[in-house]
Amino acid sequence: CDAFFAAVGCNLKIPFSYSVSNLWARKLTTFFTAGGMALVVFVFASVLMLEEGLRRTLVDTGSADNVVVIRAGAGNEVQSGVERLQASILESLPQVALGAEGLPMISKEAVVLISLNKRGTDKPANVVIRGVGEQGFALRPQVRLIEGRMFRPGAAEVIAGRSIAAGFEGTRLGEVVRFCGRDWRVVGVFDGGGSGFDSELWGEASQLMPAFRRPAFSSVLFRLRNSEDFEAVQAALEADPRLKLEAKRESRFYADQSEALAKFIRYLGLTLSVIFSLGAVIGAMITMYAAVANRVAEIGTLRALGFTRRSVMAVFLTEAMLLSVVGAVAGLALASLMQLYSLSTMNWQSFSELAFGFRMTPNIVLQTCVFALAMGLAGGFLPAVRAARMNIVNALRSG
Repeated sequence: CDAFFAAVGCNLKIPFSYSVSNLWARKLTTFFTAGGMALVVFVFASVLMLEEGLRRTLVDTGSADNVVVIRAGAGNEVQSGVERLQASILESLPQVALGAEGLPMISKEAVVLISLNKRGTDKPANVVIRGVGEQGFALRPQVRLIEGRMFRPGAAEVIAGRSIAAGFEGTRLGEVVRFCGRDWRVVGVFDGGGSGFDSELWGEASQLMPAFRRPAFSSVLFRLRNSEDFEAVQAALEADPRLKLEAKRESRFYADQSEALAKFIRYLGLTLSVIFSLGAVIGAMITMYAAVANRVAEIGTLRALGFTRRSVMAVFLTEAMLLSVVGAVAGLALASLMQLYSLSTMNWQSFSELAFGFRMTPNIVLQTCVFALAMGLAGGFLPAVRAARMNIVNALRSG
């Protein structure tokens, strides 16, 4: 008989619907266990989305064909200084692209932090104000005016990124913002295409530099004639002793600006996710152990009918994984709603206010699903082993 049952059991498979019906029969425990997993999945996915939103906001700020030049070792534009002579030398480099009118596509810029009150509060925060050159807009095609007009040369006028206009006092169209002892009228609002420029005020460099008493530019931005010319630019800077400057592709430059804050978000978020996941795993384990205890006679009957230990173990693992799948779907659905919201925080690299949002990507969905399945596997493995190792006779007697 043992040989017969073993032979039959090898060919018998417990149907998938059996696992589904068992979970459905325990609606309340299934709901709470899957709900706990969903909350952990929500936290995990939200952290990854927040990091991706920050990274994409700053990476989208730059173009691989543009080069940012700052003082060597400065780290960011606020701390940098590029002398006028140095800027003129950069303008004459043969690797600099020429525009439609034959002029070099280069923007000599001044970047300064000012303090403004957040709208509706008396809490100040640092805001970047950027003085741009004539080619400043041409070098950044993602930036476009959505309200008002461009600032006029020689006038005390500025334009505001849409995040700044929405979040800070005196920065909406037609309002007046005061800094450097002068009133500056906001004559336009621009959309930076979801980039970090949305968190800046822009004005004319030749007007802002005297106002801030800055004799030197903060940075120089120019378009490469060919994308492969970047190494030649670096070699030119190293060969000229007058140019103690550092050049980076614009996309790389802004990606570096997000590194410190992105790491902090990731490490803090993943630590919280791991702590919460332990609770979810324990909850799943308790649920599955309770399922095993309530179905001892049922397990004995399955084994008596010839189903192998492996089949019984697979049933309980399947149920645990189904719980994690339900939790993953619910958690991802909740996390996707976070894309409707945006937040702002201080960029630790530039010490200025930066607005960004949550971003869901296929890679984040994949990572989250793997994380949820790992929780289900961890929570269901030991109860499944216990069910598979039950003695048939003792299990039938308990019924």
